[in-house]
Amino acid sequence: MSKKQLTHYLPYTPQQLYDLVIDIERYPEFLPWCVGARIISKSDSEIIADLTVGYSVFRETFRSCVHIVPNAKVEIEYVSGPFHHLHNLWEFKGTSNGGTNINFSIEFKLQNRFFQGAIQMAFDKAFSQMLDAFEQRANALYGKETFKKAV
Repeated sequence: MSKKQLTHYLPYTPQQLYDLVIDIERYPEFLPWCVGARIISKSDSEIIADLTVGYSVFRETFRSCVHIVPNAKVEIEYVSGPFHHLHNLWEFKGTSNGGTNINFSIEFKLQNRFFQGAIQMAFDKAFSQMLDAFEQRANALYGKETFKKAV
């Protein structure tokens, strides 16, 4: 199983970052390898969504149940598709200077051992690229000129 966890500061409010993460249908506009996104159903506490990821000739669609706590937490649970297991968690904790500490974790295991091995080799790079894509999207939406890392 592949696992990764990170805490990262961004100078945006928890609400701004929460809104960015739950805007699933926009993922293909900025998220590497995401070539499609579709909301199946949505309520105040849950979103069911299909994401299609692709690289070269490979394309896979998977369904997730996204549990949401507005401005605080987004937790993704795997429903169906090419994974044996998938769990993803975003937690947003406001800081005294108006920014947010994001706790992000992901763990997954693909059903196909060959693909799991191939992805495992590139997992660290893919993880960084995914977080960078969300950060760049936040900069584009909320203003890069205000971006200052906490020291």
